[in-house]
Amino acid sequence: MLRKPVVNGQFYPAEKKDLEEIMEAFKRKEPSKISARAVILPHAGYIYSGKVAVTTVNKVLPKKKIIILGTNHTGEGADFSLWPDGEWQVPNGKIEVDKDLASSILAAGSLIEKDYSAHRDEHSIEVELPILKHFFGEFKIVPIACKPARIETYRQVASQIYEAVKKVKEDVFFVASSDMTHYEPDQAARRKDRLAIDRIVELDEEGLVEKVVQENISMCGIAPVAILLSCVKKLGAQKAQVALYQTSADSTGDYSAVVGYAGIIIK
Repeated sequence: MLRKPVVNGQFYPAEKKDLEEIMEAFKRKEPSKISARAVILPHAGYIYSGKVAVTTVNKVLPKKKIIILGTNHTGEGADFSLWPDGEWQVPNGKIEVDKDLASSILAAGSLIEKDYSAHRDEHSIEVELPILKHFFGEFKIVPIACKPARIETYRQVASQIYEAVKKVKEDVFFVASSDMTHYEPDQAARRKDRLAIDRIVELDEEGLVEKVVQENISMCGIAPVAILLSCVKKLGAQKAQVALYQTSADSTGDYSAVVGYAGIIIK
């Protein structure tokens, strides 16, 4: 099945030439690339969060197998919905779903389910793909849309993924898609986001979930980020670093009500 783009021309340019131009404009020259296990990327329109996402992806070495965990904004589909086959189309090419790895994940447990409906109108995974395609070239993906749940559930989902990934001989790269604080004054957003980012950098998914609740942080991708952290620790991840943090005020100049964007690399 072909998953066609639904936010091209809105969140990012619909034409390949314009898409490449905006990413080249955001790209910084990197003297060397980092061998990473995962990244956390924002998923707003490129004019707002594109610089953070591009800067982050540009710092890491390309990988050929990617599990991409997205936020489920629409409420459609299963709690943890995996698109199991076919291709995803973006303006700069088509990206094949890794059918074998997807099947292995589905067979490893019952929390992640085969489901197309959660992905049809959801932008959080789609927005990352043109950037990954630009920097990584050819690769396969396993897209999973995630709804909020309890920390115990996130860890069980991570275990289901881990059981499949540990059998794969090639490196599997992880992406979690999330924006940070939504529509608060810039100073307040930065303070709250720092509390959450500190927990992410410590690879502390339980502390992250607790901090988001305690501080009422409107981070939309708590589910994909917590699952990613739990899973990559099982695979040996030991450190993380912030590639770039900004708020929408950095592009709009409006500091009254911003959204926060964090690009984080996990090794």
